[in-house]
Amino acid sequence: MRPHHCELCHIDLKHVSVSRGGQEVLQDVSMHIHCSQLTVLIGQNGAGKTTLIRALLGEIPYTGSIRHQDGKGKPVGHLRIGYVPQHLAFDQDMPVTVQDFMAAAFTRRPVWTGVSRKVRAEILEALKVVHAPEVIDRPLGRCSGGELQRVLLALALRPSPDLLVLDEPVSGIDQNGLKMFLDTVNELRTGRHIAILLVSHDLRFVREYADHVVLLDKTVLIQGAPDPVFESEAFARVFGTGVE
Repeated sequence: MRPHHCELCHIDLKHVSVSRGGQEVLQDVSMHIHCSQLTVLIGQNGAGKTTLIRALLGEIPYTGSIRHQDGKGKPVGHLRIGYVPQHLAFDQDMPVTVQDFMAAAFTRRPVWTGVSRKVRAEILEALKVVHAPEVIDRPLGRCSGGELQRVLLALALRPSPDLLVLDEPVSGIDQNGLKMFLDTVNELRTGRHIAILLVSHDLRFVREYADHVVLLDKTVLIQGAPDPVFESEAFARVFGTGVE
């Protein structure tokens, strides 16, 4: 049986608000993102999901507080965040392999000077964690959407973060790639002491994989275990019907 929420280390958001152009685009958001759990943020376009992520990443100013705390509410220290974006924009004809791409993050040396055996071994080990070692020598532009997202996930896990933020990372991926990616995330949730925040529009998979669901519409409408959230009046108002 998993520990009760209050016994877990967590990222504590209290009364987080964001204003833009004199208007509040995110209002009084309070929630916990617990270690060893998958928290999923859902809501329609324009609900403030991306704004909340940018606040977490420190990219935009906000009011309120975001703190990394232990189970007793004491500060844990600096919050390390790994981030996987929705898409990676790059020239698909660019002659860069997965190894070249990752080596740029693993070492300060220019990749055209070559990749050492040590760095290659580190890259291979990182790819094994996300079940993608076979792509190490593949040109980046020849990777499928699911493979590319697992490469980005491998990078986000180095160094091991306290919070892993996944911003709609499976958008446009086929069902097999989607399931493989989410299975990998599920392994990270159970095998590492990482808090994971996932933004997703695929409500069927949210209901299957999430530990905690937060329904956002510029503020938190409801949050909790998947079934109560999906069966709530707030969910019906936002999405119209439930998800089987």
